[in-house]
Amino acid sequence: MNHPDTILTGQVLTFTGSPFQGDPTGSARLSEAVLMQCGRITATGTLTEMQAIAPSAQVQGQGDALIMAGFVDAHVHYPQTAMIASWGKRLIDWLNSYTFPEEMRFKEATYAADIAGRYLDLTLSNGTTSVCSYCTIHATSVDAFFAAAQTRNQRVFAGKTCMDRNAPEGLRDTAQSGYDDSKALLEKWHGVDRLSYVITPRFSPTSTPEQLEAMGALWAEHPDCLMQTHLSEQTDEIDWVKSLYPEARDYLDTYETHGLLGARGLYGHAIYLEERERDRLREVGGALIHCPTSNTFIGSGLFNTAARIAEGQRVGLATDTGGGSSFSMLRTMAAAYEIGQLTGTALHPAQLLWLATVGSAETLHMGGIIGNVTPGAEADVIAIDLASTPAIAQRHAQASDLWEAVFPTIMMGDDRAIRQVWLAGKPVA
Repeated sequence: MNHPDTILTGQVLTFTGSPFQGDPTGSARLSEAVLMQCGRITATGTLTEMQAIAPSAQVQGQGDALIMAGFVDAHVHYPQTAMIASWGKRLIDWLNSYTFPEEMRFKEATYAADIAGRYLDLTLSNGTTSVCSYCTIHATSVDAFFAAAQTRNQRVFAGKTCMDRNAPEGLRDTAQSGYDDSKALLEKWHGVDRLSYVITPRFSPTSTPEQLEAMGALWAEHPDCLMQTHLSEQTDEIDWVKSLYPEARDYLDTYETHGLLGARGLYGHAIYLEERERDRLREVGGALIHCPTSNTFIGSGLFNTAARIAEGQRVGLATDTGGGSSFSMLRTMAAAYEIGQLTGTALHPAQLLWLATVGSAETLHMGGIIGNVTPGAEADVIAIDLASTPAIAQRHAQASDLWEAVFPTIMMGDDRAIRQVWLAGKPVA
């Protein structure tokens, strides 16, 4: 059910272009008010202009809060919610010690439902209104996640994780069952309400060539779906892939050979790409998903955001929970800034906010639908308090423009900064 017509007033942020092209400050526009009707953004402008369009709309003043699109998290593992911030391992040992034992629990529908609801509530409290999630190999984990999102009328993307080797008993499917289960779930959920199915081979080390081939076939049959996987996250992982696929030209080739390279592909991490891999990803328009808190927490490496975008790659931003150490896209932006400093480019606040909204939405092929406060977009909106703590408030008081005002919240903010969230124009309690 849609909420009554609503006008929000505050500092309404709309991106009019990419802040990675030209002066970052010229990429955005501020308005006084935004009108939400029937779950969508109708218009932005002055309060008087919005009231002229909808005289009976409820006006909700948000003071000087920043009103913008909800954050879009382009790579998460909702089943890892309960084991986030697990100590002391790198990728492969971390999977075996923490991730796989936890994922086994999602065979139980009640446990899957509990974690799905917990995860979505945690992310909504942090201002994230859309996520693209890996589930587990169990159909129950997919059903639970989509059902929880459906209850909240939330725009989400997810799929059954497929693994038929190098995983424990109880977390392996087969090439055929992975295909069959994925197809059944896709037919059940894809396009229902605000839900999208994502074809999900975890990564080449946990899938045989036969399974990758099956996933490629499924994607060819349903080319409107997204496909998500992992790519070149750690150097020892790359060595492992080379040992498992000795005939492959590089890591990306293990996907390309089996029909898993395309414009609707989401390739998580992508830190250590070779020149051929970068060229092919740019040619086909595949998306690289930057997961900064995960890359530092698990000791993976430093993704060069500015360099990848400058060479024409499509880049999104993600928490990668639970390898990532926070459910907050504010913390994720802060980590992206810090990694940018280490790789030689201080990302501008406009670039960080764009990556967490428009940029990620575009990698999900949802540009113009989510991720921006623009007419026709779905009204997934957040109000951010730019002085939410004493430390942030004292720095905010010295700001001379919007970008100086928002940067302390990017660097030091958390869920306390999220004043209100609206999904499809309806406030989240």
